[in-house]
Amino acid sequence: MKPDAPSESPSDSRAVKSIPWRLIFRAVRWTSYGMALITLLMVLHKTPPPSIETSPQAASRAEQKIAEAQQAMSNGDSATWRMDETELNSYLASHLVPAEGSSSDPPTGLPVPSGTSAEQIELVRSTVRDVKVELIEDRVRAYVLFDLHGKDLSLQLEGRLGTANGYLQFQPLAGQLGSLPIPQSALQSAVQRLMDSPENREKLKLPPEISDLRIENGEVVATYR
Repeated sequence: MKPDAPSESPSDSRAVKSIPWRLIFRAVRWTSYGMALITLLMVLHKTPPPSIETSPQAASRAEQKIAEAQQAMSNGDSATWRMDETELNSYLASHLVPAEGSSSDPPTGLPVPSGTSAEQIELVRSTVRDVKVELIEDRVRAYVLFDLHGKDLSLQLEGRLGTANGYLQFQPLAGQLGSLPIPQSALQSAVQRLMDSPENREKLKLPPEISDLRIENGEVVATYR
């Protein structure tokens, strides 16, 4: 007669059953670490800027258009100026991202949101390394390279620009931080909170002489009243 096999104690059974759960927990934890690391690397990986032509002549044309519109407005007439992609980027390159040692006076000519001080403009100028703007039919795609605690990061935003009740409006369509795409729901929520904030809302208020600002047929169009 064979001797009975030794019975498994309750403690042994619990130990055997707990091993897979510990392995699963460790796998999930290290997977989370790996995903966080990949996300960080994607954020820190700068995307290359779009290739956009700029020139001093185009910047001069943009400034001339603004000056003519402002002169017409001072004479009591309405006016509209249009800038193509080259003119807009040339103007931004000469005003928003100045060369080292250049004047720190805030840029003039383009509409500056109401309530924006010279100190706030200078803060933006000191952190922004590069700005490129693509005008695509009725959409704008902005590429910004900025400094965050000594590290250059890139941000791309695409959307539609418009105005409502004297305030600048932006409807986001896509976004990317570094190489990491921003989910549409998160992008919509972030932009909505930014624009609904009482502090930021006043900064998005257009100067009273600007009645409309939009993208049309690959050009930025501003209407003075």
